[in-house]
Amino acid sequence: MTKYVANTDSGGPTERGHCRWCRRALPVQQGPGRRRTFCSQRCRQWDWVARQRARELELSDNELVVAREELDAMHDELYVLACAVEDVERDLGAPGRRTVTELRDGLEWLLGAARPLRDREISPSGGRLERGKENSSS
Repeated sequence: MTKYVANTDSGGPTERGHCRWCRRALPVQQGPGRRRTFCSQRCRQWDWVARQRARELELSDNELVVAREELDAMHDELYVLACAVEDVERDLGAPGRRTVTELRDGLEWLLGAARPLRDREISPSGGRLERGKENSSS
C-alpha cells in the first residue's frame, strides 16, 4: 500500500494510505490504533468476495479477472482521453496566442474525458453486491 508521510502541527508524522479495494485516498489518521485499509464497508466486502473467488479459481495475487464489458468500456474511455490529450496538445502547440476561452474549452474537454475514468469502479463480477452476497444475474 502506498503511504504518504507528512508533518503535522503536533510534530508527529501522519500516514495516509489508499483503500485496498478502490484505491481512493484514505483520510489522514492521527493517534493510536490500527490504520484503516478500506474506505467503506462496501469496499471491505468487495475485497472479501474477490479474495474468495481468487482462492476458488486458484489465481495468484497478480492475476485479475475482469468482465469483457468493463474492460471494453475502460478501453473506450482511455481512447477518448487520449484523443482529448492529442487535441489539446495540438491546439496549444499551434503558433499564436490562446484566449482564456480557448484554454478553458481545452481544459473542459480534458476534464470531461478524464472524469469517467476517475469515477470508474470495477466490481469482481461486473454485478452488484446485495446484502453481502453477489447478485448472480448471468
